[in-house]
Amino acid sequence: MPIERAEREGTASWDLLVDGRRRRRLRVTLILDPALALVAWVHFGPPMSDNFRKAYRQLLRWNDELPFARFAITEDERPVLTGEVPADALDRDVVGALLARVLAICDLVHEPALSVMGELRRKHAEYVKTSGDPDPAGVALLESYAGELDELEG
Repeated sequence: MPIERAEREGTASWDLLVDGRRRRRLRVTLILDPALALVAWVHFGPPMSDNFRKAYRQLLRWNDELPFARFAITEDERPVLTGEVPADALDRDVVGALLARVLAICDLVHEPALSVMGELRRKHAEYVKTSGDPDPAGVALLESYAGELDELEG
């Protein structure tokens, strides 16, 4: 579900909310610099205040284990996930596959992330309790690009 669009100095961005099979209400910002790349910036969770070292070590492990994705922590201690594709390769399927990949990664690491990120666990449980059924668009996206996500099945 698109929620916001912006453009500045030739760079465009789109904010989306998507639900996966496990992970719900995942905010993804697509950032396009036409000369460089399209980046999917995933707002992976709220600022980490508890178990910081344990969560940080887990993010670093996932960087080694998961192809074409990078976890990091922002200055305000928010965990993020990024994936990117070159701008000259962009078409509908490349963008769809990038979105499906970051959503599949978030689904794959959802349970372990909840175990080391208490605030994410609390916010996600609250959202699931009050939101009803997930939006089927995210699952449809995962199914459409399943053949490109085989290494992420968990």
